[in-house]
Amino acid sequence: MSSPYVIKTRVDPTSYEHAASQVVTWAHTGERRYVCAANVHMVMEAYDSAEFQRIVNAAALVTPDGMPLVWMLRRLGYPDQQRVYGPDLTLHVAHEAVKKGVPVGLYGSSPETIQAFQRFLETEYPGIQVQYAYSPPFRELTREEDAQVVRDINNSGARILFVGLGCPKQERWMAAHLNYLNLVMLGVGVAFDFHAGHKLQAPGWMQKIGLEWLFRLLTEPRRLWQRYLYNNPRFMILAAWQLFWQKRP
Repeated sequence: MSSPYVIKTRVDPTSYEHAASQVVTWAHTGERRYVCAANVHMVMEAYDSAEFQRIVNAAALVTPDGMPLVWMLRRLGYPDQQRVYGPDLTLHVAHEAVKKGVPVGLYGSSPETIQAFQRFLETEYPGIQVQYAYSPPFRELTREEDAQVVRDINNSGARILFVGLGCPKQERWMAAHLNYLNLVMLGVGVAFDFHAGHKLQAPGWMQKIGLEWLFRLLTEPRRLWQRYLYNNPRFMILAAWQLFWQKRP
């Protein structure tokens, strides 16, 4: 059965266990893949950009990261669908990587955050092999710098690369490097910051009822107000319109 589309963006019915197992299996067999964790922001970025929509829809796996997408999948014929949240999927993949002896790498965020996240992984998952960790500058890399990054990642031996650049930058970066990096890439957004303890996550009850966006808006209003106040109402209207038309004979 083919995966459903939410406002023209593919979202795959999956679980933490299945997604983590799939990522590690791809890594173990040496496949080049990238994985997206889709939320309302990503779906609306894809709605506004056909080029970005093609990037997300070409991913090997697109997990329902946000509760509104979980609710949509339930209405589209997957009543048991649960959330597969990027920061938590990161931990499931790390756990599975330790079990299977698959080396990992980290790319993104700030130098302080990526170091703290690496310490977190090595403390919480004894035996994890973090073979590569790099925080790129907040500018576009030159062609020479990018070529060096590709060489360093491939030479590190990492088979899974956690990419924490934020949406849509990380998805574009993964798609652009798919044919050059010999590993599986997983776009994890702010997972580095959350697990490093540099940003607060919403309480569990807010996540379950789909109010994580409100928590993040209250904690980072200057950075996020435009994203949420622009994207969330549009998503609700477009999602309702999709469900209305799919009910028609």
